[in-house]
Amino acid sequence: MFKLRDLSINFLGLTLENPFILSASPSTDELEMVVRALEAGWAGVILKTTSVEENPVLLKYPMMSSFGNYYRRVVGLGNIDLISKYHIDEIEKRVRILKEKFPEKMIAASIMGSKKEDWQNLAFRLRKANVDLIECSFSCPQGSMGEAPGKMLAQSISATEKVTGWIKEAAENTPVLIKITPQVTDIVEVAKAVKKGGADGITASNTIPSLLGIDIYTFEPYPSVFGVSSYSGLSGNAIKPITLRTIAEIKRNVDIVISGNGGAYSSRDAIEIMLVGASNVQFCTLPMVYGFRVIEELKSGFSHYLDEMNLKLPLEIVGKSLEKIKSNEELPFVEVKANIDKDKCIGCDLCFISCNDGGHMAIEIKENRIPEVNVEKCVGCALCMQVCPVDAISMKEKMDEKEVIFIRR
Repeated sequence: MFKLRDLSINFLGLTLENPFILSASPSTDELEMVVRALEAGWAGVILKTTSVEENPVLLKYPMMSSFGNYYRRVVGLGNIDLISKYHIDEIEKRVRILKEKFPEKMIAASIMGSKKEDWQNLAFRLRKANVDLIECSFSCPQGSMGEAPGKMLAQSISATEKVTGWIKEAAENTPVLIKITPQVTDIVEVAKAVKKGGADGITASNTIPSLLGIDIYTFEPYPSVFGVSSYSGLSGNAIKPITLRTIAEIKRNVDIVISGNGGAYSSRDAIEIMLVGASNVQFCTLPMVYGFRVIEELKSGFSHYLDEMNLKLPLEIVGKSLEKIKSNEELPFVEVKANIDKDKCIGCDLCFISCNDGGHMAIEIKENRIPEVNVEKCVGCALCMQVCPVDAISMKEKMDEKEVIFIRR
């Protein structure tokens, strides 16, 4: 029987039993749910974003819709949720309860304020409740802070640095993560502002403002709230490519600890997020769709990967892919040709169709519906490899008498 590896890590001075934590989300908004999640094996939780008692929370329902449900698989989940209906007084109580029941777990909480007094009040009260970590949501509309109304706080470099300083002043030695948005012109400048403000790390990143779909018969946006709706925050596997790029850009340019958030839907996704620089990975949509027990797949998948790669510790993989990310100008010129494994081919014609109408007309159908590559026409664009449903197509790359085979695994 396969034995799980020791997956423990050190994150901002906290010992986590594995790199997987639940992000601030509906999954962490009820005490009973959080208890079940921690008992299931999650290393920690970030309680859903809270606010001061004076802040009204007017949640609208239904608040969720999905992207990808045509295939009966939720690829992306959209929500018009705001923040927790529970204010800081209730969260203080929950932190104390959870720390007593789970002293070995990371108990964190997310906060949101609209002025200096609120941010510092929230941070101070959580510190007094002995929270392990404070995450600050700078990536939801939450007051202008002297900037353009309706903008996210993290979309302003100056406001990001200023408010980070306020929070860290009140939090003192309690670690602070600033949760940013990728919806900015220069993510590196935002990360630098977070570091200048004194934060201990960055959560990269958050949901993406999106419109999940339209009912073409009623013209109503999803989710329909009695015929109308608003933009949703898109989460789930659909946003993983944005998360990977966001984390990579930060890690390549700013010396700061990163908690990866957005798009992880499997142990492989989590590994990819760590390979570009995250020290742990937050999960939201995956447990919401498949339940807390998915932590078992995450731990076993990561353990198998470490064994396969002959690695001892999870943090050994952090940032390993960064040196392989280049600008387009730095990429080498190579000779590339598609190669079709005829033993794997099922004769579906998808490669022929895509190449004929979207590539370079380099694939021909011969006897028994088996495709062949015309090497004179093939430039190696790899479109055919993307559409093949059985991984029968690879790319032969040649440069300076050296040949390698690339296949999307």
